[in-house]
Amino acid sequence: MNDQSTDRSRTPDNSAADTLLRVAGEVSEELHPGRILPEITLDSSLEYELGLDSLAMVELLNRVELEFGITVDEIAFITADTPRGLLGLIEHALPREDRTTPVRREPEAPAGQGEIPLPHNAPTLNAALEWHVRHCPDRTHVILHGEGDEPERISYRQLADQARGLAAALQLRGLRPGQSVAIMLPTGKAYLYSFFAILYAGAIPVPIYPPVRLAQLEDHLLRHTAILNSAEASMLITMEKGRSVAALLKLQVRSLRLVTTVEALRKRTPPPLRPVAQNGEQIAFVQYTSGSTGNPKGVMLSHTNLLANIRAMGERVGVGPEDCFVSWLPLYHDMGLIGAWLGSLYYAIPLVLMSPLRFLARPERWLWAIHDHRGTLSAAPNFAYELCLTKISQKRLAGLDLGSWRMAFNGAEPVSADTLRRFQERFGPHGLRPDALAPVYGLAECSVGLAFPPEPTAPRIDRIDRERLGREGIAAPADADTPNAMEVVACGQPLAGHRIRITDDQGEERPERSEGRVRFRGPSATRGYMNNPQQTRALFHDGWIDSGDVGYLADGYLYLTSRSKDLIIRGGRNIYPYDKSVATS
Repeated sequence: MNDQSTDRSRTPDNSAADTLLRVAGEVSEELHPGRILPEITLDSSLEYELGLDSLAMVELLNRVELEFGITVDEIAFITADTPRGLLGLIEHALPREDRTTPVRREPEAPAGQGEIPLPHNAPTLNAALEWHVRHCPDRTHVILHGEGDEPERISYRQLADQARGLAAALQLRGLRPGQSVAIMLPTGKAYLYSFFAILYAGAIPVPIYPPVRLAQLEDHLLRHTAILNSAEASMLITMEKGRSVAALLKLQVRSLRLVTTVEALRKRTPPPLRPVAQNGEQIAFVQYTSGSTGNPKGVMLSHTNLLANIRAMGERVGVGPEDCFVSWLPLYHDMGLIGAWLGSLYYAIPLVLMSPLRFLARPERWLWAIHDHRGTLSAAPNFAYELCLTKISQKRLAGLDLGSWRMAFNGAEPVSADTLRRFQERFGPHGLRPDALAPVYGLAECSVGLAFPPEPTAPRIDRIDRERLGREGIAAPADADTPNAMEVVACGQPLAGHRIRITDDQGEERPERSEGRVRFRGPSATRGYMNNPQQTRALFHDGWIDSGDVGYLADGYLYLTSRSKDLIIRGGRNIYPYDKSVATS
């Protein structure tokens, strides 16, 4: 439900529980049509019994605030385990009419902190950090928005000092170079320090997404034993609550010797960090692309892969000292980890960082952070742009200025032409320039980025004949009167040093505007999946990597039509799940 609706009056206290259970049931039924729900009580599990994930909890939050005429603590609401927990928040909430709009300070001056030489010859990520410690130790690296009103600033010196201290503590506890260390932490200083601590110790970080609800941490950890085993993790850095299942985890993950926290690592003063010789071909981190069950695929990325990708993206985007990246993307995912954080670190531009939950609960926070910090670069999947269109009332945008936002990357999932048009229409009056929206394409097997627009321009949208594409695999331009035409958004051209080609199932290259498998190669490409030779062999085809996506090339631009595993063949023609307008009958 759009929060632009008129607020209802506060529900009487004696019916609050019944009203809450009714609204929660409605959201669950809409999310899982046809599913037989158990009887919903105040002690039902919101996740396991009602099936409400974080996005569904955002919808429930919006409806509860409208139904009761209140404003609640949104982070506590989204992370609650049961309706009883929600009821307690409702009973202590402020009336909606008492909500005051936060006082907006004037936007900061442009973020530029002066030009410095860049670590063009750094062979590793930690060498790039050390370069900045030598050249600009007190320069602002991260502006971290947490629970308080004022963000916390982290310098390059602070990041390096904290990471070195934790690295020495890891060595004291027996960590050896080349071993894997899993990180299951939310967005925050502990994650940033832990990631580089593992690198300083010569080990391999393995990010794993944390649970939304802290009470489910133990169960969440146990469900990720497949990833921990695949990575042969020797240690796990997590939150305090996770240490309670350490003994059980060690029984299921033979390589695991220590489950610890940043606080526990700091309790003992270690000897000085023992330097570890490193080179660019060593694995910098492992990105898992599949879930915790079945056969997890951990993409191995070397320092050389990552730095090649960061440099190629920065060159295409034209990153300069006046830029500022604003991100709410999770740090366990390549788009947030590499594209936002490590890219900002390399180019010595400030990164304004907030947790995904803060964005999901109030999507306007993302846009206001761009306004407040004069952000120039930001990225998100298509659904985030949709949330901004459907979940932000116009009154929450009063005074918003997006004129500084020069590149709004849209990637990590299918890009909707309709979303692009509506986002520009709504936020153009707030200063969003027509050439800011930038559909991009990437995947973990190519570090993160593979295709970006070659220059700032309005998004290219190809209108093609759906029938010919489905019947012949030809992306023929549609006439103005072609019925049921299909719109496909261009995702850019290959980054420098990278190549994309479209092939049939046998590996033969397809001509322009002919649909086929998207395959690529370049310096950012992975060497394969960790401890998974079978999946690694299936990944490579005569030196080219199969992305798993289906698409075509036209005028040098890449257009995606589907995932190969999602493509449905019915009656001799292809059905495209990427295109939402396809009938399901």
